[in-house]
Amino acid sequence: MRRIVRQATFGLTDIEQEDIWRCTTCGTCPQRCPRGVNQIEVGVSLRRIANEYDVFPESVAPVITAGGSLMAEGNPFNMERDKRGDWAEGLGLKTFTEGTEFLYYTGCYFSYDPRMKKVAVATAKILDQAGVDFGILGAREVCCGESIRKTGNEEAFKSLAKENIKTFIDHGVKKILVSSPHCYHTFTNEYPEFNAIFEIVHMSEFLCELLDTGRLQSTKAFEKKVTYHDPCYLGRHNGIFDAPRAVLKHVLGTEVTEMADYRENSLCCGGGGGRIWMETPKGERFADLRLQQAIDVGAEVLVTSCPYCITNFTDSSLGLEDGQVLEIKDITEIVQEVM
Repeated sequence: MRRIVRQATFGLTDIEQEDIWRCTTCGTCPQRCPRGVNQIEVGVSLRRIANEYDVFPESVAPVITAGGSLMAEGNPFNMERDKRGDWAEGLGLKTFTEGTEFLYYTGCYFSYDPRMKKVAVATAKILDQAGVDFGILGAREVCCGESIRKTGNEEAFKSLAKENIKTFIDHGVKKILVSSPHCYHTFTNEYPEFNAIFEIVHMSEFLCELLDTGRLQSTKAFEKKVTYHDPCYLGRHNGIFDAPRAVLKHVLGTEVTEMADYRENSLCCGGGGGRIWMETPKGERFADLRLQQAIDVGAEVLVTSCPYCITNFTDSSLGLEDGQVLEIKDITEIVQEVM
């Protein structure tokens, strides 16, 4: 195997080309493969080889940069670690201490990205109104590591995972509430590799529970036509399809208008597997296809539950034809709007 790898490294192979970096790890191939092949594992293994020998196409340079920022600042945006909790300024949120019911693990995008900070604020306001006992860790929180692991940088992932796990244990964390499906997937399916077991709840599931039990109630109607996009790491990878739709039914009073591809067959936004850090040429973006599907069913608002999806859909919406308007919102923002 070592001899083959060395030959591949110094030849004009897929390892040196774009091919192995195009996979978004969306889960469609393993789901449909008649022979049970896990293409994601194969692809990530090849990326680990690329990491071992520092063989990357030019397009992957942003991933390498993000990896350095992850190790230095605990986030892929190269933003100061001390500013991770600044999104909550003025909200009066408490720092998580032992005995608090939920840790709201905010995640990198919701902590630093200007658009996604609005979702974090909406989440905090909803939790506060529902009387949920929760706290945040601010600068003590670091990236979950999911994205960098899918690009083959196993050492960076392990370092981030161990730091988070130690922080969680030191603070007495038992229940973790997350907004990102990628954080949900990693905490649920990958942190147990380190014998770290916590109760993980995605915000869409928690919203469903709060609405079902009457702890949250809609006080006004949401009048626009909505369609829902299933994020790959929430739906296909973790089977959470019903909760977001139940939330929207509470809000809309009717079933969600579905696009051509939904639930297990949902189209990927193109951001998984580290692709969120790489530029995808115009004309090759999955998000463009998804937006067209939303427009085809007459939707005015495309709702989802993932920061990568919102980022990619928002970028693609800038290229819509004249007269086409489509709002991109997180499900939490919809709930907060009608509370």
